[in-house]
This record gives sequence, C-alpha cells and structure tokens, in this order.
Amino acid sequence: MSRLLKLGQFATLAAVVEALGLMEGVLGRLRRYPENLLLQFHDTVASALRSQFERLVTGDDELRRLWEIIDLVLAVVRGTLRSGLLNDPRGFDAINDYDCREWLRLHGASEGSINSAFVRALYDLAFAYEEGDVKRPAIAAGQALRGALRAFFTYRGAFFWKMRAGMGDVVFAPFYEVLTRRGVRFEFFHRLESVRLVDPARLGVGEHPYVEALEFDVQAEVLGGGEYQPLVDVRGLPCWPAQPDYRQLVDGERLRQEGWKFESHWDRRKVRSRTLRMGEDFDLAILGVGGGAVRHVCRELVERDARWRQMVERVKSVPTQAFQIWMSAGMRELGWTEPPINISGFIEPFDTWADMSHLASEESWPRAPRSIAYFCSVLPDPPEEERDSPNFPEAQHERVRRHCVHFLNKDIVHLWPWACRVPGEFRWDLLMDPGGQPDATPLAEGEERFRSQYWTANVSPTDRYTLSLPGSLRFRVSPLDNTYDNLTVAGDWTDCGFNEGCVEAAVMSGRLAAHAISGAPRLDEIIGFDHP
Repeated sequence: MSRLLKLGQFATLAAVVEALGLMEGVLGRLRRYPENLLLQFHDTVASALRSQFERLVTGDDELRRLWEIIDLVLAVVRGTLRSGLLNDPRGFDAINDYDCREWLRLHGASEGSINSAFVRALYDLAFAYEEGDVKRPAIAAGQALRGALRAFFTYRGAFFWKMRAGMGDVVFAPFYEVLTRRGVRFEFFHRLESVRLVDPARLGVGEHPYVEALEFDVQAEVLGGGEYQPLVDVRGLPCWPAQPDYRQLVDGERLRQEGWKFESHWDRRKVRSRTLRMGEDFDLAILGVGGGAVRHVCRELVERDARWRQMVERVKSVPTQAFQIWMSAGMRELGWTEPPINISGFIEPFDTWADMSHLASEESWPRAPRSIAYFCSVLPDPPEEERDSPNFPEAQHERVRRHCVHFLNKDIVHLWPWACRVPGEFRWDLLMDPGGQPDATPLAEGEERFRSQYWTANVSPTDRYTLSLPGSLRFRVSPLDNTYDNLTVAGDWTDCGFNEGCVEAAVMSGRLAAHAISGAPRLDEIIGFDHP
C-alpha cells in the first residue's frame, strides 16, 4: 500500500480505506448481521477493488501480483462465509471434495488469479498432478487452504526453513542416535514382504483381528552377527551415506560388484527369509512404510478389509524427480541478483528450485563450490505395464537425466541469464566433479559432465509421493484406528489432521501412533491436530 500511495494510483484510496474499516466493524459484530447482508457488503467491496486494481495492474508485475493475492483472499473470505466453514465442525475438511481452483472459481476469483504463480506453487509444492500429468492438476481445496493459511500465519520466523545438511543427516541421524542410546535395536537390510493377519476362524466372539506375523526377505547379513553401523562422519557431522558400507556385510565385496540395490523394489535378491511372530518376536506393530508400498506389503489387509482396499484405490501417489548441481561460479556471476531463495511455480520439468549454496562449507570438497542448486518436480507416471519391467528403475533414471540436460540447456537461462554460453547451450564447465581433481585429473566435457552430479527418479513404491486429491482424504486410515488390536500406522499418507505429504504430517502421524499405543502424548499436545 505504501508503493500505491507513492505512485498516487488509487483515485479512490480513501474509499477503500473506509470500506476496510467498515469491514472490520462488520466482522466484529458478526453475530448481529444476517449472512446475506455480510455477503452483499463483501460483494460491494470486492467489486470496487477488482475494477480499480484491474485497471492499474496492466503492465505492472508487482501490482499484478499484489492484486492476485487480494483477489484470492477475497475469494477465500467469501467462500468461507458461503460454505459455513466458521461453524462447520469439519472445518476445512468440509470442502475437500472440491479441487482448490474449482472452489476459488466458484467464489469469484478471476482466472488470472486462479492461474497465478502463487496458486501454481500450491500445486507444485504438493506435486499435485494426477498420474504426474501437469495437465491434470488436483488438490483438495480444504487441505490446500489449511496448508496455505498455516504457512502464512502460524509458521515461526519464515515461510521456509533451509537445512544445514541433508534431511537424513539433520533429522534422521539424530533420531537414530537418540533411539540407539535408549536401547532400540535396528535391523537393516530387511525388506518387508507381508503383514499377515490371524485366521478369522481362530478369533473368539467379539475378539478384534490382529497381526499374526511379519514376513521379511533378509537382503544382507552383518559380519559377526553384530549391529550394522550406518552413519559416516563428514566434517564432524554424523551423516547417512548414499551407499551401504559393504565392508560390514557378509560377502560385501561380492554384493557390491554384483550391484545389489537394497532400496529398489525391483531387486528381489535375498540371502534368506525371516518371519517374526506375534507373542514371540513382537507384541505391537507400527506400519511406517511409504504410502505407495501399502498395496504390496499389506495384501491380506487389502483383500479382507474394505476400508484398506478403498484407501489403496483412492489415495493415489506419483513418482517425483530431482537433481542437484555444484558449480564453480556464484549465483551473481550466473545473473541471479536477488538473495538466496526458494521458488516454485516455475516451468516443467523442474518447477521448484532451492538455492542451497550455504551447504558448501559443510561438505568435503578439495575446493568448495561457489553455488549449489537443488531442483525437483513431479515425474509423469509411465503406463502400468512398463513398471513391471526389471529395467524400469534404470530406464527412469536415464529419463530424468535427459530431463535435467534439456532443462539446463533450454530453461535455466530464465533464472540464470549468464549460465548459457549461447542460446540453448548450458555452460557445462561450471559443474564441479567431486570425483576429479580440477588441477590434475581431466574432467568430462560438454553434457557428459552432468554425469558427475546427482539426480534421482523416485519411482519405488515406498518413494512415491502421496497425493491429496479431491474426494480422497476421507479414505485415509488414521493412526488412531483400532480395527486391529496390535497394529497402527504412521506416515504422511495417513489421516493425521494435516493430510498432505510433508514433514509436518509425518511428525503428527507419528505422534498419533505413539498416542494410540501408549496414550502419550495427549492429543491436545500434538500441534496442528485439533480434532479426533
């Protein structure tokens, strides 16, 4: 508003200020006003603002973005009143059968605002494209609004927080260390194959079904029968490596040479099978796999239980893609003049970028990179028949590499105008090769230099991202569900009060699972979970 005042562009600014003051008074006396009068007042203000702003924003991107936010907020306020969300015990969940764009359009948002970068970012950050098709955007309206409002009004200090290392290092490594000190035993290299239920014929009258056994394939065994030590030291920080330490494994060198991929759904190799039995090996089980893996490891539950069957059919997931590059030039040298940033709503195949240059001092380079960039996006889902091929993960990995090369050649110039030698050709010499010594070892040339960087196709069932599609959230199973006496669930794919794939949902779900089996923490201590 300060900029608008300086420019003198609001001929009716006094009227707008007065209208906003009147709105504050009306909202303060909400119980005395009939709903239709409040909506009429809101319509009048919205109409006046829209006509003024649309005349002023033509050709001015800063004003246009301001108008888009105002237009969206007005649509949210109007939709909240029309939908009765203030008094509906379901809260935002009452509108989860609508897609977010559909709901905003119903309540007066303009097409320009609906297709704005801000709304695109809501979809991009949630990989909200059915089957990974960017032409099929879809996210439940209630959850989208819940996420946006919580991020804007309840996050402390910043909209985003950047980690000082990888998530495995700053989140999961400390969890692992604390739990080992408390006596928790970890068994690595176990691939869950089946969650087996007790035979219904063996249940007594009124007895709940329960998990009778857990079947695993043991992929590798630790030398001497001890516990595998997973963490490595990087500049004093315990870190989770990208590859296992084969030296700790029986026949480790052979496994390495044969290329056993322990995290791949398609590599079915094993050294033996193992079955854990209820009452002998465990009393309670917490299913903490990724949402996309549930249909594969819980076949008995899906066959017998209609709720679980509906969940795997209706709560869908998509693959994602990402890459990271380390460069010898700083961001300003590449033409980016703004401060370090996270952005979304950019172009496919990589719509989200995080400037992670601050990590350079945390990594073990002979010569530290000047800039580090992370990119990610949804990955279009191939046909079902292709996913059954044993070469599918390798083919998708190569597919993502091609996406990366195309993106750097054709699209990155819009963010980094000096990153291309000529139009359509990225400056590949910018990439630093962690495997080579710049002053001694010849490095690859041209596009081949990209092979020294990191990229991934997250296509394994447990790596897929769980979507928040309209009409799907009510089919999620809650950690508080007590259908099975000794089983609860945990993960951002569960019904946890914030039903979207993110750290917040995973933490809330985990705490709900803890409450389900121990009564602690209390439900009112779980931040963000405000209903049973």
